[in-house]
Amino acid sequence: MIDFRSDTVTKPSKKMRDIMHNAPVGDDVYGDDESVNQLEAYACERFNFEAALYCSSGTQANLLALMAHCERGDEYICGQNAHNYKFEGGGAAVLGSVQPQPIENEADGSIPFSKIAAAIKPDDCHFAKTRLLSLENTIGGKVLPLEYLAQARNFVNTHNLALHLDGARAFNAAAELKVDITDITKYFDSVSICLSKGLGAPVGSLLLGSQTLIDKARRWRKVLGGGMRQAGMLAAAGQYALEHNINRLSDDHANARYLAQKLSALSGFTVDMSNTTNMVYATFESSINIEGIAEALKGQGILFSPSKQLRLVTHLDITRENIDTFINALSAHI
Repeated sequence: MIDFRSDTVTKPSKKMRDIMHNAPVGDDVYGDDESVNQLEAYACERFNFEAALYCSSGTQANLLALMAHCERGDEYICGQNAHNYKFEGGGAAVLGSVQPQPIENEADGSIPFSKIAAAIKPDDCHFAKTRLLSLENTIGGKVLPLEYLAQARNFVNTHNLALHLDGARAFNAAAELKVDITDITKYFDSVSICLSKGLGAPVGSLLLGSQTLIDKARRWRKVLGGGMRQAGMLAAAGQYALEHNINRLSDDHANARYLAQKLSALSGFTVDMSNTTNMVYATFESSINIEGIAEALKGQGILFSPSKQLRLVTHLDITRENIDTFINALSAHI
């Protein structure tokens, strides 16, 4: 299948599968899984954090961060389009008793600091206690610049808040900015990194932070049912992804730009050309039956999610030839 639905759909390579098959394992809840321990130690060194925790998903890693930073009745501030507010089932409120305070994102994905400041609650028993600012980079395929991240660090220091990064695609941001990942993560008190999106691992995310924060998150991971046992086969895939699948992310960005150009040339489609990473957003004229086209292309081995605004995602299993095949098939149905 040629699958544009998400970069979560990638399949493990033969080399990754071999490494998974041969990975040493133990009981991770007891701290005995050598491959998990190796991944967490590698992540600490790679991202320059004191401690790391291997999690089953990005949703879990974000939730653990929110619950580790905040107590019951506290709140975190985030963007209206933030994944950990909009697309993670309300977990912070449902499971952590942590109140989200969303603020509308600007077109570039940022949140104005003036609006964040206005949303911080006073020290009054009528209000939740504002503890944390959560940012996402990339967000909707857009990159938050380093200058903005530095301003965010100064802002939270001034207002006595912690700063979390939903960095599910932070390596995409680093690739686009042409910087090392630590040039992004150094501004944050905690960071979640997804291994199963653009990096191509089948399962898992990392949560990074101080030892105190990760100890607390590890306990919450067990409470939430996330204490995996012989998880080393999955962790080994994650480490392989970190070691081998980062430099090629710029290929996905180039392919997304190629896709955007080809799609924009089709009659009836309007493409947002402002995205610079691995996502292409497009709208289309009402005369185009996008659901019918999606069903027809599915029969030809091409998958995308039909909606009022199309999101097409490039990844390591999408080639230029795949894009040409998709564009030709799409043009035949409009």
